[in-house]
Amino acid sequence: MSTVVDAGFWKGRRVLLTGHTGFKGSWAALWLSAMGAHVFGFARAPDTAPSLYELAGVDADVTSMIGDLADVAAVRACVERARPEIVLHFASQALVRRAYRDPVDTFASNVGGAVNLLEALRHRDGLRAVLIVTTDKVYRNRNEGAAFRETDPLWGEEPYSASKVAQELIAGAYARSYFTASNIRLATARGGNVIGGGDFAEDRLVPDIVRAIQNHTHVSIRHPQSTRPWQHVLDCLAGYFVYAQALVADGPLPPALNIGPGPEGSLAVADVVEQLCRALGHPGAWLAQESAGPTEAKTLALDVTLAHETLGWRDRLKASAAIEATAAWYGAYLGGGDMRLACRGEIEAFMQLGVTGRP
Repeated sequence: MSTVVDAGFWKGRRVLLTGHTGFKGSWAALWLSAMGAHVFGFARAPDTAPSLYELAGVDADVTSMIGDLADVAAVRACVERARPEIVLHFASQALVRRAYRDPVDTFASNVGGAVNLLEALRHRDGLRAVLIVTTDKVYRNRNEGAAFRETDPLWGEEPYSASKVAQELIAGAYARSYFTASNIRLATARGGNVIGGGDFAEDRLVPDIVRAIQNHTHVSIRHPQSTRPWQHVLDCLAGYFVYAQALVADGPLPPALNIGPGPEGSLAVADVVEQLCRALGHPGAWLAQESAGPTEAKTLALDVTLAHETLGWRDRLKASAAIEATAAWYGAYLGGGDMRLACRGEIEAFMQLGVTGRP
């Protein structure tokens, strides 16, 4: 089993990547394509303007199918066209506050969509592995500060986390009922708070900072003292890719793994704001915002020991380096740079850290 992202493994593989128009999905599509994979993407059209998908020209790197996971016929047609060997299921309504406003769409996308995808996949010849990306918010959080382990109880306190817990349960049911008997490996990866260039979503810390800089306003944050596990997007994707490689290798593996930073990656929101603003040359004051929205956890941390032990995978970019890399991307963007070249260069530089073999 390879303990690093292996470009040779991915070269020529047929990969179905859902959510390829989103932040993490766009980076994943660019990286997989750079390693020689045949990437088939299925997702809704980008829901932000600008979007990384458009800025980086991701459409040139994938066979793109725009559709909704809630559409059974569209999902089946996508699977038939892709004929995947590996599926990376990123597609999700991933915003906590949006889920409060629109729980119906959140559950339709995250729960119904997962069922539709797995139902189409369980009849697919040649499929080797499916990795479903959930979240660190699937755990019952009592704000006690302890880092969550994979064996800790799951709990959905609000619509978004409940929808992701449902994905975990659905994945387990399909694995036990159908996929294991067909020798298809199905697992879930629980990611932390991911940062990096190209995120333009609403109600997310880094895009909010960039918008404040563009508008020449103070950065307004809701919970400055809350702590989260911050991880660079390429480190997170490396964890997912290594997990998928291990699933195909067919050795003994846990059915779920935390993919996040080590303890040093848990920082207060205010610390991330201050470091990122300084790196962007905008060290102005931030303002604490009175939040009329849903209650959010004060502390959140992941214990990634099991991923380290079973995959041999570890972050290459610590928190400060992740923030610097994020600032560099947005600095280039604000300066009118070619963001496709910027993304390709960032992926190449990350590969040079020894994370991956060369294609």
